[in-house]
Amino acid sequence: MSLFPSDIEIAQKSKILSIKAVAHAINIQEEDLELYGKYKAKLPLQLLQKEAKGKLILVSAMSPTKYGEGKTTMTIGLTDGLNKIGKKAIAVLREPSLGPVFGLKGGAAGGGYAQVLPMEDINLHFTGDFSAIEKANNLLSAIIDNYLHHGSSDLHLDPKSIVWKRVMDMNDRALRQIIIGVGAKGNGVMREENFNITPASEIMAIVCLAEGIADLKRRLGNIYVGKTVEGQPVFARDLNVVGAMAALLKEAIKPNLVQTIEGNPAILHGGPFASIAQGTNSVIATKMGLSLGEYVVTEAGFGADLGAEKFFHIKCEQSGLRPDAVVLVATLKAIKHHAGLSAEECKEPNINAIKDGFCNLEKHIENIQKFGIQPVVCINAFPTDTQEEYHLLIALCAQKGANAVVSTAFADGGKGAEKLAQAIVDQVTTTSANYQPLYVKTATIASKIETIATEIYGASSVEYSAKAKKQLKTIIELGFEHFSICMVKTPASFSDDEKKIGSPAGFTVTVREFEFASGAGFVIPLLGEVMRMPGLPKIPNATRIDIDDDGVISGLS
Repeated sequence: MSLFPSDIEIAQKSKILSIKAVAHAINIQEEDLELYGKYKAKLPLQLLQKEAKGKLILVSAMSPTKYGEGKTTMTIGLTDGLNKIGKKAIAVLREPSLGPVFGLKGGAAGGGYAQVLPMEDINLHFTGDFSAIEKANNLLSAIIDNYLHHGSSDLHLDPKSIVWKRVMDMNDRALRQIIIGVGAKGNGVMREENFNITPASEIMAIVCLAEGIADLKRRLGNIYVGKTVEGQPVFARDLNVVGAMAALLKEAIKPNLVQTIEGNPAILHGGPFASIAQGTNSVIATKMGLSLGEYVVTEAGFGADLGAEKFFHIKCEQSGLRPDAVVLVATLKAIKHHAGLSAEECKEPNINAIKDGFCNLEKHIENIQKFGIQPVVCINAFPTDTQEEYHLLIALCAQKGANAVVSTAFADGGKGAEKLAQAIVDQVTTTSANYQPLYVKTATIASKIETIATEIYGASSVEYSAKAKKQLKTIIELGFEHFSICMVKTPASFSDDEKKIGSPAGFTVTVREFEFASGAGFVIPLLGEVMRMPGLPKIPNATRIDIDDDGVISGLS
């Protein structure tokens, strides 16, 4: 029995079209492309249309497990499937971070025969967007420390109040907590500092929510830095650095055009982590896709309780976007995991485990229905699956009013997603989505949090630590109560305890502390610890990556 080829082997053996040909297929003229070699291009903002007429399809998932549910792969496969059945569809995705690429998780260009190309470029430096975001972030940091070093007659920054952190797009645990300004007086003011990974930066969140240069500059100016010694808030606009930051981002704000293995258009732009930010690609990229295609297929990080909820309440509510359909990705392995089975047990056929573990997917289906949308369930096929298990899961979904379709996109590309594509087209053309948020921005922060915790997670109550109560008071005093909510909790459970698998109920969630991103326009309740700078595993992916004398890269996944 021959082994299935690796992702990079499949990508390198695939025929890749000139990016000019990919652009031509969606009516983009060559003169409108800003070429980055033969296979990548930037798309100018003037391609955005005010009244985009495409259909917006969100791909989310049940609560994630260590096996991987395949949202990106299914997103790309669905895009190819829609094109297979004659629709003009565009995948709109996030860009990968070098942290996971060199760390443990690997890249984020899809998998099997549902990938975006050129895979190596996309997973490495790509078009330099992350680098630009990193530089804009660290310019603000440098300006802050320059103010502290030289002093200012009109702005007396309190070093102990500064919350802005430096960033780097690499897993490096040694930078989580450091001391800067050590040594001679000319080295600056000595203070404690932290590094975040670039996708956790507020600049990343801002780039992905901004709708143009003017909005970008407004949001950059609204970044909260800290306080003066007199206790007054200090924002980036007070440091006269917004113009320079925006100048560094002038190319990064433009979406990137690439292609799927089957030569269909894919727009990749931005990459905010779903753990600390909105976890989805940029508003500009999504709207540009809707301007250029009949269907835009996009995704949101983690399970629907985090990714889809943030997609709706942050991205959609700030931009006016309205989803036409939602796909929930599920696997039989994940269903069995939520029934309490071990990794080895998940590989074996088990009808009872499908019944017992369905509660997790069932809760996600119910949650999407609360937003006025009937989800379509995509069952991502694995070799160990059985038809009997498929039939049971499809029947259980039908009892909840959800159509479920098996997809073999990983192994078969677009052909393996044709049935899923047809199910989406049938739903979009016969049923109008009645999307509505679960809270309004004028509600109090506490009310918004309670809505998410009780309606989406299934909690019975919300508690706040003394520290969180004090921070909430400060947020309200700063005038940020109208902000969206960006919850931080474990993705492994609906609760704030990762051990509570399935669909727990009657639990209490605890807001340990608050952060906020005033430029991005959201408040961040932390229900647990959040890793803003991951570390490398004992044997990182970086040790397996190489390049030969002909420039051919190996080891990427």
